[in-house]
Amino acid sequence: MTDSKGVLFVPYQDTLGLLGVGDALRVCEEVYGMHARGSVVWSSPPSFKLDVAEGFHNHWHVKSALLKEIPTTGVRLYNYYDDGVRNTVGDLGCTRYIVLSDPNSGEPVAIVDEHWSYAIRSAAAATLACKWLGPSSPKILGLVGVGTMATNSLRCLCTMYEFEEIRCASRRRETREAFARKWSQALGIAVVPKDSIEEVVRGADIAVGGTTSGEVVSREPWLKPGSTFISLARRELDPVGWSKMDKVVVDSWEFNMLQREFKRMVEAGLFSRERLHAEIHELVAGAKKGRECNDERILIHTTGLVSQDVALAHFLYRRALEKGVGIWLPRAAR
Repeated sequence: MTDSKGVLFVPYQDTLGLLGVGDALRVCEEVYGMHARGSVVWSSPPSFKLDVAEGFHNHWHVKSALLKEIPTTGVRLYNYYDDGVRNTVGDLGCTRYIVLSDPNSGEPVAIVDEHWSYAIRSAAAATLACKWLGPSSPKILGLVGVGTMATNSLRCLCTMYEFEEIRCASRRRETREAFARKWSQALGIAVVPKDSIEEVVRGADIAVGGTTSGEVVSREPWLKPGSTFISLARRELDPVGWSKMDKVVVDSWEFNMLQREFKRMVEAGLFSRERLHAEIHELVAGAKKGRECNDERILIHTTGLVSQDVALAHFLYRRALEKGVGIWLPRAAR
């Protein structure tokens, strides 16, 4: 797996041309299959964090996984700034790299900038679950938030469905109106900016919550029979409403329980492992059923899995080799 030329660095600009939406959906689904087969090895603890608040407002996270079926080992490093007003999680200015190594030798293979792969993975890993859980022929898509997560969810869902109308909401009028103009022109369908989140969610066949808000964003009574709600962030759907959904599916119960808001909801008795219908890998493997009737209201909630980030970084590394792009770094030698 290692290359005599050294360690390949794949910069952000190159990743944009190497990884498409369809690639991301396919790789994420393949990794769910690996989960079902038990071939993913996680780091222990699952995440190392360094939080420095006073004066710096810096947050470092280190995660890793070994994917036996490829095989590859990846360590993910990311750092962002958050002072309660400005949050750089989705910005190009934050630190995001994955270091790949050969698990058979431990030798370094590549360093991949993951700004693009992380952004599209966040959407692809959740939206692909609509293959099993989405309405049969959705016409109205609601987007709560118009940032990176919403944009990439739109890209993913438009490969799966032909929508007749897209609604969007955001905190600032100018951002939602600009988003609506851009995507209405790009898609050739009506993209309608709304003043309230309720107007976006109520009546939508599929609604996506992808904001940076720490407060509850959407409410369960707004969801019509037969709709699917995709939650990509901390409190996109009111925790009180989770138990009222017909089915709730997550990417990983274990990793969601590491998230403060999710754990609080469970500890408060608002939701439980017994109420969970499935993890996404169980749907992919056919171990659990997806949508079973047209009027089911279904919630898909994802926290994000480093296994998929590592797989996408490996995909980018292999594609970069094929295309002859990237920057070779010398490996340590005596």
